[in-house]
Amino acid sequence: MSQFNLLGTNRFLPLFCTQFLGALNDNIYKNALIIFVAFTLADRLAVNGSMMVVIASGLFILPFFLFSANAGQIADKYEKAMLIRRIKVAEILIMSLAAVGFLMQSLTILLVVLFLMGAQSTFFGPLKYGILPQHLGVQELTGGNGMIQMATYLAILVGTIIGGLLIALGHVGTYLVSATVIIVALSGWLTSRHIPEAAAFEPGMVLDWNIARQTVRIIRYALDDKSIFVPIVAISWFWFHGATFLSLVPGYTRAVLHGNEIVATLLLFALSVGIGTGSLLCERLTRGRIEPGLVPVGAAGLTLFPLDLYLAGTPGAAAIIDPHLFLEQWQYLRILLDLVMIGFCGGLYIVPLYAMVQYRSSPDHRARVIAANNIINALFMVISAAVISLLIHLNLRFTTLFLVVAVLNLLVNGAIFARSAEFLRSSRALFRSWFKSDVADNLPG
Repeated sequence: MSQFNLLGTNRFLPLFCTQFLGALNDNIYKNALIIFVAFTLADRLAVNGSMMVVIASGLFILPFFLFSANAGQIADKYEKAMLIRRIKVAEILIMSLAAVGFLMQSLTILLVVLFLMGAQSTFFGPLKYGILPQHLGVQELTGGNGMIQMATYLAILVGTIIGGLLIALGHVGTYLVSATVIIVALSGWLTSRHIPEAAAFEPGMVLDWNIARQTVRIIRYALDDKSIFVPIVAISWFWFHGATFLSLVPGYTRAVLHGNEIVATLLLFALSVGIGTGSLLCERLTRGRIEPGLVPVGAAGLTLFPLDLYLAGTPGAAAIIDPHLFLEQWQYLRILLDLVMIGFCGGLYIVPLYAMVQYRSSPDHRARVIAANNIINALFMVISAAVISLLIHLNLRFTTLFLVVAVLNLLVNGAIFARSAEFLRSSRALFRSWFKSDVADNLPG
């Protein structure tokens, strides 16, 4: 069954739409808030706009550390479709509060909303990934995860563009953003009403509300099973890698390529298209199997193409480059292609890892394992921000930062593959199967 056929099934389409709309709303709001703070509230309230952006990013990530353990327990204890609908009702209330914050131009309310959005995403994550193995067969997990990853990055791109364009319209922009986030939240609730029931695997569990104790417990549970923990570390490294590129591209566009905001958006679009394409292709390359062998293929690209960005150097333009000129010259097309391929290889890398974690987790602990994964993901993204900030403070050039990322990727994935031999072993078997398939296809009839 093709992964696109899943969109014609009630067991996948409502979840797919709910996930897309939730990620879309997150990014509409976050980008609108960042621009609103930087260009409107910073001057009026006499605050440091750059510092407020850092604080805003931290507020969104903080709930993943605080509430992931509780989110995992709740997702394992209760029926998941019901929980998703309740989370979507909460999103409507949160977005209504966001509208109040925009209309009152209250930085406090807007930051509280950002924290609440992070909390909502924290509780949705274990449900989203925990419900997939209940509604999809083993042969559909890779394709289903590919579709979810594609939808997530498409939502990031579209939400970022919509949020930025609407809030840039001035005073009327705050009304438009407010209306948009409420409408999207309502749409997400409507689609969630069609998600089929997914029974709880451990309804008798007694919830432990001690955040620190339960966080240590779920991470230790994941750590004890190498077949789960190694993929979790690899997933977290992907988020480090991805967060690094998402944060570097705008500055790289401005300082190195001398491009404008549209060029930066074009580059981010290339990255997102690459991830979406790679994610969707996983199902075809593996014939629906959960295939660790794709991970080294993706890892190789996540080293080679950042290295090529470094080797591309500075094209040398002194003036602002517009999109038309950017697309006419090979040195810029090379950069665009590198970003597409970084995204493409990232898709090949991440989709099998999520499928591995879902399939190998015990059903009665699956949501808590996903919660542990989310905690470690958040930690890696914080480390990414700290490392990049430090390297920029040390005045390293953007192209040198790409070299650093390439080297780090080689070292980290080298350690991962040394720790778990199944990746390289499966990769060799996967290449042999591709070769045999090609030979068979070319034999005379």
